Amino acid sequence: MSNPFSTPDTPGSDAAANPAPTLAKAVNDLRAAAGEKARELVQSAESKASALKERAVESAQSFRESATEKASALKAAATETAHHFKESATDQWEDTRVKARELQVTAEDYIRQNPTKCVLSALGLGFLIGLIVRR
Repeated sequence: MSNPFSTPDTPGSDAAANPAPTLAKAVNDLRAAAGEKARELVQSAESKASALKERAVESAQSFRESATEKASALKAAATETAHHFKESATDQWEDTRVKARELQVTAEDYIRQNPTKCVLSALGLGFLIGLIVRR
């Protein structure tokens, strides 16, 4: 069994001249094959990176469109709810103003009809509040 990388025992034989060029040719072939394989790997990695980048951009655009749509829907719903609350608050404020006005008119009528009773009641109430505040 012969080893292609081993040197022959006889220096002048034909095998002694051939191993160096054969070995150099094998090294060059191996180097060329490794370089070609490296270029193929680089091209494969670049194409995969490019495809991945395209998918990421598409996903980002899809996410942005979805977020924009949902934000618009949320804005519309919030605007409608705020408008509803504003109308409700306005109606309640008007009802409160009307009731306060009616209460004022009713109180003024009662005071005009019973002035002595109202003055005595106010004095008694003031006296009770004064006693409570002292303690």
